[in-house]
Amino acid sequence: MDWIQNLLFPGNESLASTIVLYSFVIALGVYLGKLKFFGISLGVTFVLFVGILMGHFGYIVNHDVLHFIREFGLILFIFSIGLQVGPGFFSSFKKGGIKLNGLAVLGILLNVAIVLGIYFFEDGKTSIEALVGVMSGAVTNTPGLAAAQQSATSAQADTMAMGYAAAYPLGVVGIILAILIIKALFRINLKDEIKEIEEEQENSQLKPHIVTFEVANNLIEGKTLVELHNIIQCNFVVSRLMRTDGTVVIPKAETEIHSGDRLYIVMSAQDEDRLKALIGPEIEMDWNAAPSQLVSRRILITKGNYNGVALGSLRLRMGYKLNATRVNRAGVDLLAAPNLRLQIGDRLTVVGNPEDIERLASKLGNSMKRLNEPNLITIFVGIMFGIILGSIDVGWGMKLGLAGGPLVVAILLSQFGYKFHLITYTSSSSSLLMRELGICLFLASVGISSGQGFAETVFNTTGMWWVIWGVMITVIPLLIVGAIARGVYKINFLTIMGLMSGGYTDPPALAYANNSTGNDAPAVAYSTVYPLTMFLRVVAAQALVLCFM
Repeated sequence: MDWIQNLLFPGNESLASTIVLYSFVIALGVYLGKLKFFGISLGVTFVLFVGILMGHFGYIVNHDVLHFIREFGLILFIFSIGLQVGPGFFSSFKKGGIKLNGLAVLGILLNVAIVLGIYFFEDGKTSIEALVGVMSGAVTNTPGLAAAQQSATSAQADTMAMGYAAAYPLGVVGIILAILIIKALFRINLKDEIKEIEEEQENSQLKPHIVTFEVANNLIEGKTLVELHNIIQCNFVVSRLMRTDGTVVIPKAETEIHSGDRLYIVMSAQDEDRLKALIGPEIEMDWNAAPSQLVSRRILITKGNYNGVALGSLRLRMGYKLNATRVNRAGVDLLAAPNLRLQIGDRLTVVGNPEDIERLASKLGNSMKRLNEPNLITIFVGIMFGIILGSIDVGWGMKLGLAGGPLVVAILLSQFGYKFHLITYTSSSSSLLMRELGICLFLASVGISSGQGFAETVFNTTGMWWVIWGVMITVIPLLIVGAIARGVYKINFLTIMGLMSGGYTDPPALAYANNSTGNDAPAVAYSTVYPLTMFLRVVAAQALVLCFM
């Protein structure tokens, strides 16, 4: 029975026993992470605690093997994070997100300021590596921990992991506690906030708005659609046109409109009044019931040569006698403007004859099977250049490392990859698998390596202070940022909940916000600040280590 002892008992570093150990730690950690305590679950982070427990009981892994698994898992996780946040990274700086991102950056600066205050107040009694680990746990940011560990020795990395584990549980709870304190301080009525945000969403100026108008203005009699665009000067698409005799046609640029014609128009909501004033009254009409050979279909873009191509360059009206009305990207409808650049995975809504739609569909791909095929070339090319970038000294001995390099390259690839004919589309299931596998391998490695001295270090006066510092780092910046957001900028509380969750990259807090409001406003704010916050937290943690160690 020696083989059982070699596989299952501590002290063995064989490859088989290592795989069994990792499998057990990850499986048990993921299972326990799904359990809820007072409605809150720790998620995949529980893998770290199971790894610490196994390391405490003497389970070990060969140093070189553990180092490889930890770094490879980190790269997979960070790179998938970059691909996920990349499309929204640059757009998050636009007008609507500047204020939220500014508040999120203020929160990061306050976190760092508290860490430095503790470090200098104690005159270095608490090491900077311990405080960086505590900060990463307090703001529930694992990539920050990973980036910091890249610039540290093995012993220092273990100390960071212990600080992270000590602060993380109360970090999750502290974010939700801060949300509740802000709600109580400003006497916020959640029902009123939900009503306000729903009214704003109904009047959204971003999503396509579809209306049927009947031409009643004699001043535009005989005008072409090009002339109509020049007069109104706003983006709109005339999807279908019904003549007074009941004939339904696909309008072209030179199509003339006449009194009594009915126009099926896709536009932005804020332009409805302008169109109504120029064209005529809005009417109710079921276009599906109108006698016509025209149909509306969605085409899935799956051929790589159309990745990054402007919609107008397809010449749908000239070449296919079709009208494009909307583009659905990641569940969001966009107005089909000619300058909109298409991406793999977009769903293009077109109107026309079925045979013309089929011709376009065969050209664009329209194959779900293509989307299910992983784009491994892009992934490994990105990882390769990410590691190269991470190895470059950017000054003062600082490097982006195995965390920052792949993160930056993934963000750039997701935004500009089409210019190099690289397809960055990854199905949500593939992206989730890569991200979860990477973080599980990383957390299991960190837990096993730091488990031996965890109990002696954390369950004493030192560990108690780590927990106290962690609570301070978690709550104080959130209260300041939340008070400014509400008291100064009068931001809706649902948006503040998403800001707090995204500023600390904390999915459990976002889940709490979504469940307590039944609205997606917190998720919108979360996704607005998440890309920049994730990037800056990785940089901040590594910068602290490089500057003070």
